[in-house]
Amino acid sequence: MDHPAIRIGLTADLFDSTGRPLFGTSPLDLFAEAGLGWEKLPPGGPGISPDVLAEFDALFIGGARVTEEALAQDKGRLRVLARNGVGFDAIDIDAASRRGILVTNTPVAVRHSVATTALAFILALSLRLPLKSRLLREGRWSERGDFPGVGLPGRSIGIVGFGGIGQELARLMQPFGLKTFAADPFTADEICQRHGVERVDLDRLLTEADFIVIACLLDATTRHLINAERLALMKPTSFLVNIARGPIIDEHALIEALQSGAIAGAGLDVVEKEPPDPDNPLFFMDNVITTPHSLCWTDTFMDGVARTAITSIIDVVSGRLPEFIVNRSATAHARVRQWLR
Repeated sequence: MDHPAIRIGLTADLFDSTGRPLFGTSPLDLFAEAGLGWEKLPPGGPGISPDVLAEFDALFIGGARVTEEALAQDKGRLRVLARNGVGFDAIDIDAASRRGILVTNTPVAVRHSVATTALAFILALSLRLPLKSRLLREGRWSERGDFPGVGLPGRSIGIVGFGGIGQELARLMQPFGLKTFAADPFTADEICQRHGVERVDLDRLLTEADFIVIACLLDATTRHLINAERLALMKPTSFLVNIARGPIIDEHALIEALQSGAIAGAGLDVVEKEPPDPDNPLFFMDNVITTPHSLCWTDTFMDGVARTAITSIIDVVSGRLPEFIVNRSATAHARVRQWLR
């Protein structure tokens, strides 16, 4: 099927409040070098409207949702949905695959920055950094000895999901002298052994680890993976860190566990509802650090992720399969074979 000139759309959530790309302008030069243009999509709430989606050959998307309904007007033009990041839970993968639309992500570009985010939470929680910072501002110098931190050597960390981010976190934690556990049904034993990590089941990890980091993908099997029953397995001295997706943890159960002292604290770059309600109890707890799903957004992170996603788009519209395809089964679709050189 013949199409007019290639149209590439960038969703509005890839731009900051001033209209500047989150990743700067340099990665966009890749489009120009390939002889391609791009357009910024108008703000459209959490999802992309069907009429907009049907008019593009490729879409570079942030957190915008792409559902079965959003693809309803697809007429065979859209080739690729390129995610600006590693998670793809906002995209209906089955709906895209049935239509021969590739979904790509950026698994390598995110690893170091996201793992560093987990490390930052662990250090801040163990040192009780937010609370101690407030002591000075609130004139509470005399209380500075009342809140001792938690030394890391001899303690343990449990990583739930031992993919690229989890493996990078294990590497970063090695100098701190912690025993490392990993729970992941899809990671081979030899990979854990290579990183000096003991592979255990999830319940044992929750029972034994002093710092528990959620680093798995969100899907039907991991939604509310950490529920009230599993939070009850944790030690009252342990901390929970989530750098993955909010709905992996049952937030109501987490709030109860924190309020009751069943666990020591939490570091959360994600929450179950985003954007969250401003009166969320998590935001008012001394033992919780919350950030707006952006702690890893450094200049190098944003540049690397954008370049990977844009390269995927250029590959596809040039008739090549990109490197990082989420729904690889879709490559056999007749629609893909038609444009593939």
